[in-house]
Amino acid sequence: MHSGGKAEDIALAFKDGIGGIVNASRSLMCAYKSDLWKDKFGDEKFDKATRAEAIRMKEDLNQAIN
Repeated sequence: MHSGGKAEDIALAFKDGIGGIVNASRSLMCAYKSDLWKDKFGDEKFDKATRAEAIRMKEDLNQAIN
């Protein structure tokens, strides 16, 4: 997924069971700073924010595929 990309942008690549690799390192590394997670987790729980963001991204992609 390109920087700022959405699940809908890459969903077709996963349609036929081919699969792929999604590079979201910046989104995951900086999840604790995002508006979505900073109030819930903050700086000290960056690991939990990273996990929550990875799960959210996976769910978005699954929803876009289906």
